[in-house]
Amino acid sequence: MAVAQPHERVEYIVEGGHRLAGSITPAGNKNAALPIIAATLLTDQPVELSNVPRIRDVEALLELIASIGAETTWTGPNTLRIHAHTLSPTDLDPDLCMRIRASILLAGPMLARCGELTLPPPGGDVIGRRRLDTHFLALRELGADISVNDAYVFRARALTGADVFLDEPSVTATENALCAAVAARGLTVLRNCASEPHVQDLARFLMALGAKIEGIGTNCMTVHGGRTLGGASHRIGPDHIEVASFIGLAAVTRSELRICDAGVTHLRSTLMGFERLGIHCRIEGDDLIVPAAQKLTIEPDFGGHVPKIEDQPWPAFPADAMSIALVAATQCEGMVLMFEKMFESRMFFTDKLISMGARIVLCDPHRAVVSGPTRLRGARVESPDIRAGMAMLIAAMGAEGTSRINNAQQIERGYERIDERLNALGAKITRVPARV
Repeated sequence: MAVAQPHERVEYIVEGGHRLAGSITPAGNKNAALPIIAATLLTDQPVELSNVPRIRDVEALLELIASIGAETTWTGPNTLRIHAHTLSPTDLDPDLCMRIRASILLAGPMLARCGELTLPPPGGDVIGRRRLDTHFLALRELGADISVNDAYVFRARALTGADVFLDEPSVTATENALCAAVAARGLTVLRNCASEPHVQDLARFLMALGAKIEGIGTNCMTVHGGRTLGGASHRIGPDHIEVASFIGLAAVTRSELRICDAGVTHLRSTLMGFERLGIHCRIEGDDLIVPAAQKLTIEPDFGGHVPKIEDQPWPAFPADAMSIALVAATQCEGMVLMFEKMFESRMFFTDKLISMGARIVLCDPHRAVVSGPTRLRGARVESPDIRAGMAMLIAAMGAEGTSRINNAQQIERGYERIDERLNALGAKITRVPARV
């Protein structure tokens, strides 16, 4: 199995217009794997994780935790053994931290184990300002001292349980607070916290280590902290954003796909959003089937008004699926307003779709009106972030002619061997080194 190298820069050459067919299984949830890997630092006992996606962000985080003393070993294609027997709170590598935003997830676990951490500014997708204030607020409530200069310096003599109200339901801030609360002495109540599937997965992993957490899946979790944590085995759940990507892919390429082990219990809001575009799916047990023969007509609001798809905190339509839904809308008959509320720059990739022939009006950094269907044509485009990159790949597969996607390593930060997996369904994607 080919694994993307962290510093490798690649391009995808995509021959569009091919129908796909067959079955595909979503990888493990990237946004669950990253906080769970960070949380393995809470225990000095070995941990085994299965269904871990072999993606660039995971590899970068493993480099980071190895640099402070954790032993990491791939014992199978997607099985990982981590043993953080001893840790050293040395300064983290700025270059590694700049590669992924997930480096911030080390704050809670390292405060718990070592009482301190110096963290260079995290990197990640360029989709607008991504504030860290909620992390700082929560960790301070639990007893941490935090100073900000060229790096973030976290210190705590002891973490103590508290009643913490997060000023926004940030996923990563909830995860950091949850890890710190598990180690803190006494009772912690986390209010207005995120409840996405990956947050739930982290909480279940912490429970497997020996933590006691109530309210998993709600916006108020109670943590009975200070319990001794041991080793555990845990399987990462399926990536619901990858499932959304495959739904959009099937629609744009007019293909029938079976998405196996799709985690259908977490898909209600996602399926409702795609149904508004006229994209309907069928559930068979744990699998999701996207039929090929669909009219793809956007459903207007009552009175014939232009409908809206908007992201909101879970369990509403997920922000990471907005780019996918937008490119799918270009192939649906009618007009829809896409309202992306969470990130300031995520919608700017629409200019690349416009260059391929899409009819889109970008109203402001958060809203775009899409009118379809339009015939897309191949073009030379660039992947600005993980989700927009996947949206561009979907557009290229549905377009006439050949496209070249620069900066495709961004896609590989979140999608494991996506070219190989889609080629197995009938796609024509060639992965090549980036031109210098």
